[in-house]
Amino acid sequence: MKNLLFIILSFLVVEHAVLSLEPKSEAPRPNILLILADDVGQEVLGCYGGTSYPTPQLDALAESGIRFNHGYSMAVCHPTRVSILSGRYPFRMEKAKWGSYPKKEESRTIAQQLKKAGYRTAVAGKWQLTLLKEDPKHPHRLGFDESCLFGWHEGPRFHNPLIWQNGKIRKGLEKAYGPDVYTDFLIDFMKADRKKPFFAFYSMALCHDVTDDLKKPVEYPPGLDRYLNYKEMAHDMDRMVGKLQKALKESGLRDNTLVLFVGDNGTAQRSIIRAKNGKYIRDPVFSMKGDKKIPGGKGKLTDGGTRVPWLVSWPAKIKPKQVVEDLVDVSDLYSTFCVLAGADPQGMGKIDGVSFASRLLKGVPGPKRFAYAEHKNKSWVRTQRFKFYKSGKFFDMNVDPDEKNALKGKLSKQAMGAKLLLLEAFKGLGIEL
Repeated sequence: MKNLLFIILSFLVVEHAVLSLEPKSEAPRPNILLILADDVGQEVLGCYGGTSYPTPQLDALAESGIRFNHGYSMAVCHPTRVSILSGRYPFRMEKAKWGSYPKKEESRTIAQQLKKAGYRTAVAGKWQLTLLKEDPKHPHRLGFDESCLFGWHEGPRFHNPLIWQNGKIRKGLEKAYGPDVYTDFLIDFMKADRKKPFFAFYSMALCHDVTDDLKKPVEYPPGLDRYLNYKEMAHDMDRMVGKLQKALKESGLRDNTLVLFVGDNGTAQRSIIRAKNGKYIRDPVFSMKGDKKIPGGKGKLTDGGTRVPWLVSWPAKIKPKQVVEDLVDVSDLYSTFCVLAGADPQGMGKIDGVSFASRLLKGVPGPKRFAYAEHKNKSWVRTQRFKFYKSGKFFDMNVDPDEKNALKGKLSKQAMGAKLLLLEAFKGLGIEL
């Protein structure tokens, strides 16, 4: 038993060692386009077996590179964004409240690290880390040279959007559709300067429902007596991805641009469809995966809330049509991008993310041994097969993916080994059980 614990601890130490231990990429530094979809679980995409929504552009993106089967996020959007920008799990970030980001961490974001490495940086779509009307320069302080973001809790994000561009309200958008504005902004940014590589962060508005906390409900789309339903939003999400792909190809940038598509959490459980007498009417969201009807799982720590699509394409380096079982979570994007960009890891401090650059550069799985997710006061750590909650519940996800029956009593040798690993994972993170 002592030998087994020693081996487990050794794995954990290696996994969370300083990033500089991994050699920098010898490949040409790629441009990086990170597309973060809002409220999109795996079951939404055709390439993951979804049948409710045609997603030809995303399916083509998957075909052109790697589809990860075990990609994980937090259960809701703000903690996921905090983890992506910091490379750290949310509980380390001063328990950042909704609409906030710790000031002392502003100089250490992934955008800041890539800027130092010579990258141009931009963000478009959803910010959510502050009210822009109170702090319009916030994205710039966190490392983004340019920004085009809807006013979270200030105005519409879709039709006739309220958009802050580089710290100022953008005019002339009365007939505009927000997702096209964000996409076009990033296309212009990516094509603007060929002398430097770029980092473009597309924090999509799609497929989240409309803003619901304004004094007056936002207007319906032209020609409709309701808001876009989930299927229509999924169609537009796919269209935006195709629009970006086409622009990169036509400008000659596609081959050396790493495109990474990830969901910020699982599919919404309900989505606003109408406003009536000042109140919003929400319809439940269900998606078909084969012959199985899957309810949205956003806000839950189940697979429905945290297991998300994770697609990576880089034509100059990654072979197409790959499907892998590597374990990845949103904290890993930080360290991976730093390795690919040749960013100096010194001064980053402790990060939780583990680089999966070896998978992209050499076809070798990364060293990650467990993924982590949290929501409110609950959390779990997991391998591909086994999942262990802070509460003590332990599941074999291969036989119980809906988590109906926690494992009890005598465990198999494999299950016991996994449980010991995950117990030590919690300890390694400094989380008391």
